[in-house]
Amino acid sequence: MQWVDVARVSVAVNVAMLSALTWVWARNYLSFRSKHSVGLAAFGAVLLAQNALSLYFYLYHPVLAGWFATDMPSLAWQANVAVHVLQTVALGFLLWVTWD
Repeated sequence: MQWVDVARVSVAVNVAMLSALTWVWARNYLSFRSKHSVGLAAFGAVLLAQNALSLYFYLYHPVLAGWFATDMPSLAWQANVAVHVLQTVALGFLLWVTWD
């Protein structure tokens, strides 16, 4: 498995978790109308947009998808993947405590 594949999987998992989290937080806002809930929903929506954009760049962008798959230096990929995987772990914990 290449670094780009690890990044794609991690970002796709992030998109799925952020979709679930944002749905829960938005539902909570509609029920309780609290500033905390709307803040979490807005945070989730922005982070979801960032991860969806990253996934688009990794998979579909006509120029960047090819560059990421073939020409990006390994050290840069290691740094990118570390950030994505740490975010996946953090979102996993956040999803766990939110769903509980």
